[in-house]
Amino acid sequence: MWEKLYSKNGLTAKHIAKEMLDLEVGNKIPRVSDYSTKLSIGRGTVQIALGLLEELKAIHLEARGHLGTFLVDKDIELLQEIAGISPLIGSMPLPYSRKYEGLATGIVEAFELAGKKINLSFMRGGLNRMETIRTKRSDVAIVSKMTAENSLSKYPNLKIMKKLGVGSYVSAHKIFLAESKEASIYNGMKVGVDMSSPDQKELTFSEFEGMDVQFVQLNYMQIFDMLDSKKIDAAVWSLDDKRITKTFESVDFQSAKAKKISEDTSEAVLVIDREREEEIMEKWGSVDIKDILEIQQQVETGKKIPKY
Repeated sequence: MWEKLYSKNGLTAKHIAKEMLDLEVGNKIPRVSDYSTKLSIGRGTVQIALGLLEELKAIHLEARGHLGTFLVDKDIELLQEIAGISPLIGSMPLPYSRKYEGLATGIVEAFELAGKKINLSFMRGGLNRMETIRTKRSDVAIVSKMTAENSLSKYPNLKIMKKLGVGSYVSAHKIFLAESKEASIYNGMKVGVDMSSPDQKELTFSEFEGMDVQFVQLNYMQIFDMLDSKKIDAAVWSLDDKRITKTFESVDFQSAKAKKISEDTSEAVLVIDREREEEIMEKWGSVDIKDILEIQQQVETGKKIPKY
C-alpha cells in the first residue's frame, strides 16, 4: 500500500493529505473538480488518491448525497507522514515544577486543538536548548527572555518567534537559605551556582556582586540536597519548586540589577532559526498562545492533569 504513494496517484494523495490537515473533522471536503482544478490533474486521479488515503486509514469520508462528502475522522500523524510534514520538535527545561509541567501540557494540547502535533524534548540549561536550534536538533527552544536576548547578540541567526508573557516561565526567584535562623545574606557564605543555567548564574552573581562569598559550582538539580546537607549556605532558585519552598526560608533580592534580571527570567519565549521562520510558522499554524497559557494555568491550579 505504501508503495502506491510513489505513483502519480500517490503524489496526488500527498497533496490532498496536506489539504486535509487544515480541514476540521465534520466539515465538507472540496469537490473532486475543485481538487482537479487546483492541482491541475484529472478527476479520476483525485478520486483514486482520496480512495488511497481512506485505504491507509488516514481519513474517513462520508458521502451525504447532494450535500457533498464530509470528513468524519482523520489521523493527523498519518496525514503528516503521508504529506511529508514532520511535526515540530521543541526543547524545554526539565519539568521539575508544576509550572513547567503546565507549560509542556499547554503546548502539546494547544497543538492538538489546532489539529497539529509537536514533540518535546527536555534538557537542563537554557544555553543547551539554544544550541539545539543552532545545530538543527530542535525547531523551537523554550527559554527565558533574558537567556534569549543575551544569546541573540552572539548568534544573529536566531530570533524570538513568540513571547508568552511575564510569569509564564517562572513565578519568581528568591534566595534560599540553609539556616532558618538567618534573615539575610552575609559575607563568608558558600553560595551555589549552576554555570550552565544563564538565569540562575546571572541572578546569583548580580545579587552577591562585591560581597566576600565563596561560589560553589553545582547542577541546579542538586540545590535541595546541597542546602539540606549545608554544603552551601544559600542559592538562588525558583519559587515554583515546591520541595525547596516548603523546606527552606527565603529572602528577596536587594540588588537593583538582580531585581531587573528576575523580571526578565520570569517570561518564557520561543526561539527559532530566522532562516527557517517560514517553515516553522507553517507548522505552528493556528496554535494560539492564549490556549497554551490557559492550559498551563489549569495544570498549576490542579484543575487539569499534566499530559506531555
